[in-house]
Order: sequence, then structure tokens, then C-alpha cells
Amino acid sequence: MEKIKNSRFQIKLPIILTMGLAAGILIGATFAGSDNGDSNFMKGVMKFREVLSLIDRSYVDDVENDQMVETAVAGMLEELDPHTIYVSAKDVELSNSDLKKEFEGVGIEFNIFRDTIIVLAPLSGGPSEKVGLLAGDKIVTVDGETVAGVGITNRGVIDRLRGAKGTKVVVGIKRDRSAEILDFTIIRDKIPQYSVDAGYMVDDEIGYIKVNRFSETTYDEFREKLKYLVDQGMKKLIVDLQSNPGGYMDRAVNISDELIAENMMIVSQEGKEPRANAEYRAYRPGLFRKAR
Repeated sequence: MEKIKNSRFQIKLPIILTMGLAAGILIGATFAGSDNGDSNFMKGVMKFREVLSLIDRSYVDDVENDQMVETAVAGMLEELDPHTIYVSAKDVELSNSDLKKEFEGVGIEFNIFRDTIIVLAPLSGGPSEKVGLLAGDKIVTVDGETVAGVGITNRGVIDRLRGAKGTKVVVGIKRDRSAEILDFTIIRDKIPQYSVDAGYMVDDEIGYIKVNRFSETTYDEFREKLKYLVDQGMKKLIVDLQSNPGGYMDRAVNISDELIAENMMIVSQEGKEPRANAEYRAYRPGLFRKAR
């Protein structure tokens, strides 16, 4: 009977397995001895990865992995406070455009009521006003596509109406109670955005400024109104922030800096890690502070 000789690999295999087992025990002991928070974090990551992998391999239908991840991330953040949300890359661009000095589009304020796009107001001097759109008009078609009664969202409206300057879009309008659809061809243009709605004297001493959001130009707009009111003899000021959804924090800080005493705390933040800690204090002379 021929004697079978073991190869070098077969001779070394038990050693390799033993070394691998020892390394596994060492790694496991390291994780077990590490901070419990880190361990729980890694377990969560592995669980999420395993579920996603199982669905990809075994689910009966094809799925969009990217969409599943987006939905999962949004769901996780819903468990936190109301101010912590997930904004996709596409929506970040949209959110940022709302805070810019201008955007390109048809120039209307709108709302969706009973599944219909209602024109609240054509923006003054904008392309929609120029072609004759009116407040109260109902947009029922865009470039021949029905947009009424189909569950359209704000995002859907913006995707269809915004576009590069010089491009055209045809909107079908129902006006008043007429059954006729009026078609308007609108040439998109640059639309300036203002974040300070009003600034005026309420009486001989009290000024009023309405700020609808903290956008790219808000501080400059606010300072212009503030200077005008100070020149009118303003002694007291009402800053109206009703319905203001927020925006750029540095613009809000700069506005506060015009109103409060030097070195006063405006806002501070503190996080789990020291690097997240920050303080913002008043340092400007301040237009209104000097006036008083």
C-alpha cells in the first residue's frame, strides 16, 4: 500500500488554523474590552449591512438599494429631535437655491390646495407677471402634462417650473370658474429673492423689520433697512421673525450683533466632543446700539 505524504501546506494547515483562531479570540477580547458605546455602534453597522445584503441576495423582486438606504437613513433620524433631518443631495441643491440671492425660473409664489397648484402671486417684474398670470390662477398642465389631481408635490412643481434662463415652459391655466384652459408660454429668467419683507416706522419712536428667512443677502438687506430707520429717529425696534424657517446661522448672528452690547453672548453650542463647542459674541459697534 502506497504511503501518502502530506504536502507542506497540509502540515502547516493546523498551525494556520490555530493562529487564526487565536487572532479571532484576541480581536474578540479587544472589542469586548473596548468602550460599550463603540461596540454597540459596530453591531448596529453590521446589522444594517447584513439586512441590506440579505434583501439584495434573497428578496423576490429587484430593489433599488440606493432608495432603500435613503429611506432607512431618513427613518433613523425621525427617532431624534424634530430639527434633525436627512436632506438628500438633490434636495440640498434645492434648499440652498432658496437661500441664494436669485434663482432661475418662472417667478411665482404657489401653494398646493386640494391637489391643485394655486398661484398665490406672480413675483413683481418676473416672467409670469409679464405674460399675465394672476393670483388665484390654477395651473393644471405644464408642457402638456396634467399636474392637477395627480398628487403632485412641491418638489414636483419646482422641478417642472424652474430652469435655465432663456428656456420656455407652457403652463395651462384655469381662471375663475371658466372651464377653458388658457395656455401661457413663459420664458424663464433670473428671479431675485428678498428675505426682508418690510421695514418702516410704526410711530415716531418704534421701527419694524420683518425677516422671512436668513438667506445669502439677509444681513445686507437688514442693515439697509436698519440704517434707514435709525435716520428716521428710531428709538425702539420690533424684529418680526414669525414663520421664519431659519437659514444661514452667520447671517442671524450678524443681525444680532447690530443690536446688542459688545461682548454679549449671541449663541453658543456644546457637543459631546470639545471640537464641537463654540461661542459667538457681539463685537461690532452696531448701528442700532450707537443710535441709542
